[in-house]
Amino acid sequence: MGELSALFAPERIAVVGATEREGSVGRAIMENLLDAFEGEVVPVNPSKTSVFDLPAVDAIGEANADLAVVVVPPGIAVDVVREAGEAGVESVVVITAGFGETGSEGATREEELIEVAETYDIDLVGPNSLGIMSTPVGMNATFGPENARSGRMSFMSQSGAFITAVLDWANAEGIGFKDVVSLGNKAVLDESDFIEEWGDDEDTDVIIGYLEGIDDGQAFIETAREVTRETPIVLVKSGRTDAGAQAASSHTGTIAGSDEAYEAGLEQAGVIRADSVQELFDAARVLENQPLPERDDVAVITNAGGPGVMSTDAIGDSRLSMASFTEKTLEAFSEALPAEGNIYNPVDIVGDADNERFRDALDVALGDEHVGSALVLSCPTAVLDYGQLAEDTVELQARYGKPVAACFMGGDRVDPAAEILSEAGIPNYFDPSRAVLGLDALSRFREITDREYESPATFDVDRERAREILSSVEGRSDNRLGVEAMGLLDAYGIPTPAGEIVDSPADAREVAEAIDGDVVMKIVSPDILHKSDIGGVKVGVADADVEDAYEDLVSRARNYQPDATIIGVQVQEMVDLDRGVETIVGMNRDPQFGPLLLFGLGGIFVETLEDTTFRVAPVSESDAESMTREIDAAPLLRGARGRDPVDVAGVVETIQRLSQLVTDFPAILELDINPLVATPDGVEAVDVRLTVDPDEP
Repeated sequence: MGELSALFAPERIAVVGATEREGSVGRAIMENLLDAFEGEVVPVNPSKTSVFDLPAVDAIGEANADLAVVVVPPGIAVDVVREAGEAGVESVVVITAGFGETGSEGATREEELIEVAETYDIDLVGPNSLGIMSTPVGMNATFGPENARSGRMSFMSQSGAFITAVLDWANAEGIGFKDVVSLGNKAVLDESDFIEEWGDDEDTDVIIGYLEGIDDGQAFIETAREVTRETPIVLVKSGRTDAGAQAASSHTGTIAGSDEAYEAGLEQAGVIRADSVQELFDAARVLENQPLPERDDVAVITNAGGPGVMSTDAIGDSRLSMASFTEKTLEAFSEALPAEGNIYNPVDIVGDADNERFRDALDVALGDEHVGSALVLSCPTAVLDYGQLAEDTVELQARYGKPVAACFMGGDRVDPAAEILSEAGIPNYFDPSRAVLGLDALSRFREITDREYESPATFDVDRERAREILSSVEGRSDNRLGVEAMGLLDAYGIPTPAGEIVDSPADAREVAEAIDGDVVMKIVSPDILHKSDIGGVKVGVADADVEDAYEDLVSRARNYQPDATIIGVQVQEMVDLDRGVETIVGMNRDPQFGPLLLFGLGGIFVETLEDTTFRVAPVSESDAESMTREIDAAPLLRGARGRDPVDVAGVVETIQRLSQLVTDFPAILELDINPLVATPDGVEAVDVRLTVDPDEP
């Protein structure tokens, strides 16, 4: 056990607010504790001499407890926790609601609670919590209607109601838990604390949870990365369709809602994300008991053609693949199966298959070196004994040590066989796609355990110059910067085309004449974000036409928005777009995870196609390289249809340099480099815009 061992294995629990009053939370907690807890329970209630025939004490200081469960009204709950701290109680569960979830008064009360917990170094769960459970000591310190069965999964949830529903279902399914925690408001202990604790717990094989939010995304990633080297984490994170809390002014901010940050952060942390409760337990049950496959090739053994095709489709939709059998295996199937059977994957042993044929086929498949795992898929027939099939499946899985998922389809007749499978750690699924999802989770976790996390590179940059450019928003009515901030990219070593921002036609002509060939000219205004929409960009301007182009750009901007702040016009070297690919590199600062990097197809198509991928910064070189492979347009970068490959290494380095920039300066709220043009000869950031928090250093 880890640092929270006292929380989950107390010897003496004080229930502050214990009572026998019908329908009360204090009564429910007392009854749940007295039902099975191996230690002592001390009721704390100054108006009672006893509760459930146990002597009551007037105050927590008299209880001599190592865990306090607080059920008193919110107005006195903080004082009770303070008294617990003064009495040396190290662990406290605050069931009481009426804190940060209720408004400003409750938020103030929660701040006081946090201060008390920090002062006395209390491990505090809640407030607004259903409570906690730990089956090894029979502790049910919750007011839920169900106790958990014993098992090797530990479960946390921000929703107490979700816990009660899950326990009711899990008990019916025979699924058990080691520890269960209702996180509540997470005033002190949060998801990272429990992940760290259970990662150190030899009795926890799988960590599962339901989260509505993560308080400190960076700490969560660091903690989970360490834990998932050995212990799988499967989470349901609600709010997948949330478009984000703030109005965004950049492409990145528009595309990157809060769920993209969670998706990227959970993946980088090594967490398997489930889309539903069903997926959560389908993955967790197989991870709890089955070995990891050495390869992703699955053999399907079935007596039904239709479900076999369904399983093939499900495997095609996953990271898994259908196993290709060796010649020796194919010969063995030919000898064992009737002529109308199919010796190729999925192996159809025909509807009249008895137990011997099923067993022989599974034996052959698991013995093939090309098979990493197997799915036993059966429909009920008069010649098939499901109980015997379950016993054969258990025996062969143990013999070969490869993961096996079962899909025994049917109703009540399946239950005894499913019990045999479950006792051996083989989950049974009615739907073949769910069985495949379980095997896919094993493959995903194998990849997670094989990961080697690199440290981000640190480049030699000019931070002072960058700080000076960012501070230019101070005292302005607008906190957005555009191409006038190109120097920010120069300071961090991100290549940009030659050019300058000028405020007169003559100066524009002078800059253009110093650049070889025709130039690009753009209006520079923090109030005009989409310059091309108003004709604020001119491409291929000859030196002789520069002054007229300057006047025209300024005139268009004035007509479009008379009150716009016009800084000037940027005169810039032209980049050969025909030889390159327009990409976008950007950042949107997420409230929980911090800087969320975006890479994708850029130019005018960025918000239309949204061919993008995300990572939480800082990123390593391998992270950045992976981003360039994940977008649909990746073949364009590496040469497609006769095109020359672009400088992918330059793109990768730009992503890393931007990662360092936005990590170094929390003041940057949003940033777009669009387009970052990648050619065979290198990369150049053609345009930039960003939003800066002037109050952030």
